[in-house]
Parts: sequence; C-alpha cells; structure tokens
Amino acid sequence: RCQRWVENCRRADLEDKTPDQLNKHYRLCAKHFETSMICRSSPYRTVLRDNAVPTIFDLTSHLNNPHSRHRKRIKELSEDEIRTLKQQKIEEAFEREQATQELNESNAQSTVSEEGGEEQEEEAVPLTLEERENKDYLKSLFEILILMGKQNIPLDGHNVDELPEGIFTSDNFQALLEYRINSGDEVLRKRFEMTAVNLEYCSKTQQKQMLEICESCVREETLREVRDSHFFSIVTDEVVDIAGEEHLPVLVRFVDDSHNLREEFIGFLPYEADPEILAVKFHTTITEKWGLNMEYCRGQAYIVSSGFASKMKVVATRLLEKYPQAVYTLCSSCALNVWLAKSVPVVGVSMVLGTIEEVCCLFSQSPQLLAELDNTISVLFQNNEEKGNELKEICRSQWTGRHDTFEVLVDLMQALVLCLDAVSSDSSIRWNNFIAGRAFVLSSALTDFDFIVTIVILKNVLSFTRAFGKNLQGQTSDVFFAASSLTAVLHSLNEVMENIEVYHEFWFEEATNLATKLDVQIKLPGKFRRAQQGNLDSDVTSENYYKEILSVPTVEHIIQELKDIFSEQHLKALKCLSLVPSVMGQLKFNTSEEHHADMYKNDLPNPDTLSAELHCWRIKWKHRGKDIELPATIYEALHLPDIKFFPNVYALLKVLCILPVMKVENEKYEVGRKRLKAYLKNTLTEQRSSNLALLNINFDIKHDLDLMVDTYIKLYP
Repeated sequence: RCQRWVENCRRADLEDKTPDQLNKHYRLCAKHFETSMICRSSPYRTVLRDNAVPTIFDLTSHLNNPHSRHRKRIKELSEDEIRTLKQQKIEEAFEREQATQELNESNAQSTVSEEGGEEQEEEAVPLTLEERENKDYLKSLFEILILMGKQNIPLDGHNVDELPEGIFTSDNFQALLEYRINSGDEVLRKRFEMTAVNLEYCSKTQQKQMLEICESCVREETLREVRDSHFFSIVTDEVVDIAGEEHLPVLVRFVDDSHNLREEFIGFLPYEADPEILAVKFHTTITEKWGLNMEYCRGQAYIVSSGFASKMKVVATRLLEKYPQAVYTLCSSCALNVWLAKSVPVVGVSMVLGTIEEVCCLFSQSPQLLAELDNTISVLFQNNEEKGNELKEICRSQWTGRHDTFEVLVDLMQALVLCLDAVSSDSSIRWNNFIAGRAFVLSSALTDFDFIVTIVILKNVLSFTRAFGKNLQGQTSDVFFAASSLTAVLHSLNEVMENIEVYHEFWFEEATNLATKLDVQIKLPGKFRRAQQGNLDSDVTSENYYKEILSVPTVEHIIQELKDIFSEQHLKALKCLSLVPSVMGQLKFNTSEEHHADMYKNDLPNPDTLSAELHCWRIKWKHRGKDIELPATIYEALHLPDIKFFPNVYALLKVLCILPVMKVENEKYEVGRKRLKAYLKNTLTEQRSSNLALLNINFDIKHDLDLMVDTYIKLYP
C-alpha cells in the first residue's frame, strides 16, 4: 500500500525506499484522501479504510512558488503510466461507491467522476426544514433514552394492575418527555402540541427500535478498540434472568492503545437449553452481529452456575474445532475449586452449592443475624480464640468464592446450625417472619446427612487442587510455576482414584463424626429409600451408596476436567510467561521460550528474528544496573519505555496478557464485571433490560447522537 501511495504522489525520491521505511518514517496529510476513504462512524477519531489510497493532489502549485520548488520532487509520468493510474482510479471509484452502502457510511456518500484525471465531489443535498426538525426531534428522544440507561431508570412506570380502571398514567419515558417539553424543548413541544393527552408520545415498538440502535452504537465504540488491538479473549459470566428470560453475559478482554489489559462488558446473549444451538448462536452473534473476527480470538472462559457447565463445555469445544488458538481456560475471577465444584455432574452437589449460597446471602443481608453468628462462634471456640476470630472475619466476606470454601463450611457447620436453630425457635419479636422462616428451612437443609457427606467429600477431594488453584490467582511467577505442578496434582488424584475404597472410608468416617456432633441421623437419602421399597434384596449401606453415587464420579470428573482445562496448548502458553523478567530471574535467565512460542508464530511481526530477539531480551535483564528492579508482571513489562524495540516480545506479551486465566493487574480496567454485578444487584428481575443494561454498565463510553439518528432514519424511514 505504501508503494501505491508513492506512485500516486509521484515522489521519485521515495521510490527506492522499502515499505517498512515508508511506514515508519513518512506521513501523508489527510487532505489528500477523498471523504469516502475516511471512516465516519465516530466523531472522535479519524480512521482510514484498509484500501485507502491518496488521489487529491495539486501537482502545479509548486511551479508558481519558487520557495517550494525543490522541496518535493515531482515525477513526470508517461502516457502509459497516466492511463494505468486512470484505470486504477476508476476501479477505486467503483469500490468506494459500493462501500457507501454500509450502515456507518450512510452520511459519507460521494461520487467521483473522471474527466481529464480531475475529481469532482458532489455536494451533500441540504436538508429540508421538515427533515431538520425530524432529526432534532429524534435526537431529543435518543438523549432521553441514553439518560434512562445511564441512570438505570426502567422504561415502564406504574403497573396497570396498580391503577383504578379508566385512569391513564405516563410511563417513565413519556414522563421524561413531558418534563422536557415543560422545561422549554421547542422541538418536542411543536411535535406534540396537537397530540391527545392520553396518547403515547412514542410507541413501545419505536422505543425498542431506538434502544437497539443505542445499544449497538455504544457497543461499537468498545468493539472498535478491540478490532484495533487485533487479539482478544471471550469470557462469559453466570446465566442471569432478564425480565423472565435467561441470558448469558458476554465480556471481552483486550490490550488497548495504552498497553492496558481491559475487560469490558459487550452484551447479553439469549440462553438456549440445547448446547448445540447455543454454540451456533454464540458464534453467529460474536462474528456476524458484533463483527469480531474469531481468527484473532486467543482465549475463551466460561464462569457457570451449577448445572450449566456441561453445556458451556460444548460451546467451548465447538469453538475450538473452528479456531484451535482460542484456548479454553479458567477465568481469573473464579477460584479453581469453586469452578470444579460447579462443574461436577452430580445433582446432590448442585443442590448443596445452592444451599451454601442461600446461607451466605441470608447472613450478609442482616447485620443482626451476623452478630448472632459471631456470638455463637465465640461460645464454640472459647478454647481457640484465634480460630474463632479468623472464622468471624471470613463470615464478613464473600466466603463462598474462596479456594477453601468447603474447609470453611465444615468448620462453621456447628455454629451455623446452632445459630439458625436459635433464630427459628425464638418466640420473641426480635426476628421478623421472613428471617425466622428462612432460618428454619436452611437449618433443616444443613442438618440433612446427604448435605453433610457431600461437603465433607468435596472438601477432601478438592484439597488436592487447593494450592494449585491459589497459585493460578497469584503473581505471574506463581502462575508460571503452577503450570509445572499440574502433573503432580493429577498424579495425586489418580492415586486417590486407584485407592478410592480406602480414601472413601476415611471421608465417610469424618462425615459420620460431624453428623454425630450435630445430632443428625446417618441414613440413606429418602428418595433412594422410597425407590427401593419392595426390593427385599437391597442391602446397600450408606457408605457404599455414597462411594458409588458421589466419591467415584466426583474424583473421575475432576481428573478429566483438569486435563480438559489445562490442555497442551494452554500449558504451552503458560510456559511462555518466562518472558516476564522476574520469572526469568528466578530461573537464573536459563529459559527457552522459543520452544513454547511456536503456537503464536503467526501472531509475531518478525518470527524469523524471534530467537535472536529473545537472546537480546535475556541479556538486557541479566546485565541490568544494580538499582533496576525486574518487572514482576506482564503489565509492568508492557509499560517499559523501550518495549517497542522488542517487537516479537511485545506481541507475545500482549497475547499472553489477554488469556482469561491471567488476572487484570490494574483494577480500574476490570470495571465491566463489577458494574454488571452492581446492575444485577440493584435492578429487579422484571425491570431488567438487555439494552438499558449495556448503557448503564458502559455509562462512560462516548456516544454519537448524530450517528444514532442517521442510523434510525436509514433503518426505519
């Protein structure tokens, strides 16, 4: 492309330069490009199209100006060269004419006529008074919708059932319209002054259409940055309820122009019960609707609720089949043990996890209940105050997301049961009916032997992966060395599987001891006993039942899940973390990243020089000054002032950085997930809207009202 530009500029002095030299050392003014060659999808940036070539030049002005005569040496063209240039320009004009049909270029149409090599641009047709008023009116409507989204104001107002018959009241959107009219908005007043009082100013259908355009335009601002950075990873969060329908929140990870790793929310995807249909729709939405090229996807991770894990694994597998470099990984915001527990395909485990969440939620909602639990812990741990204080501190946090959740729960079991029993049986008016009722239900759930044996087995099985999982959420060096320890973890779990009879015997004994302490009867689950009624030959013991139904499938599943999530590609990528200088230092600068970097060879700007560049990178840090500290994270390495002198290292670090297993070092760039959680927490299920949610979560993204209006007029003329 650089060579094409030189030909069009007629700069004979630049013809011997290489494209790389031209790209690095020479710049061309934007005024040499026709307007159709410039993307106008955003008022905040000027971006050339990929196929842009300069065509606007005044090649005679230098003859009249003696001072500039020798500044640019213009090459005289032969007749053949002129004919070739004309043909190129005719072809480019045709391409540009087709490009103007795209949505984002609706306001940048131009036709180019070729007469004697000169271009003439048609002037834009001026708007009529009616068209201008209509655009101003639509702009006012969009301003109101964006305000409602940012401030999390639901579109609907009073429920119809709440109002007496015959009474009409405005919804929130119409109420804001009326307020704006009363505040002096002449455009809206002229539009609606003849409208009947009890008519809607803007129909629900129109509101929905406009909201979809708002959502699309705001999302596009983020997606444009993602495309500019090329490489990205996809992360989904737990399935959520949006106005009665299940949706999957989708986030994207990428490194922006300032070398910061960001994780941004880009929208909700309607959830499908059939995993194959979900996989197709997931892929179609990301590629066709949102316009991301999955060839540049380098990681995928799915945080799932219990029961959804197997379906999302199908989605991951289908994407991996099409895009082998979209490595399936764990997400840094979810503890490995919690993720493994949620993925266990045993119904009892899903029910236990749901009960634990309800217990945690009940205590976090009531400070008085938490104080009661503190008192109970103090009494039970009189002889070990240090342990008691530690448990009190844990209870004040979101302890269900910890690496040692099940150890904590086993330690807290007696205190939780005694506290809930005291609350549910309290005859005073100290506790309201809701809290007393929930306390009774949860106490009954906790004192079921099925619950006790499940948490004890999970505690023991997941103890083998606890340290490994904790390191994955640690510093960069911890993650690097964790990758090397996976073999030992799998070896331990395989040894457990080979001797499951012995291990299960110990686990079951621990469960029976805890049940005895809580005065819980040791028995088979009621549903199993009912199913066996009339079967006189059935002599299944509780111990054997739980071994076959719980211990064996749990250990088998965790071994397989670790193998799937830490594939050979994933481990190769984690081995490349030895590029980070602090890890390099711990390895005494004796590293061999080039063997592991093969999988990213096509992502490098100069793969042939990788080996030499890595040698220079090692020497740079090995022989650094005494007062220079080794960068400890990818974030620090990417922000080194001389990182661009190591283009291959820079490219590798950027790709490693976006892997979902790597934590976002700077918290202010991880706001997407936090804002998503806040929106879901603060908004009633029936008032949630996928369109308004995106506006609320991305409230600080710039938006182009003119683009929204033009898009609306084009889509709904």
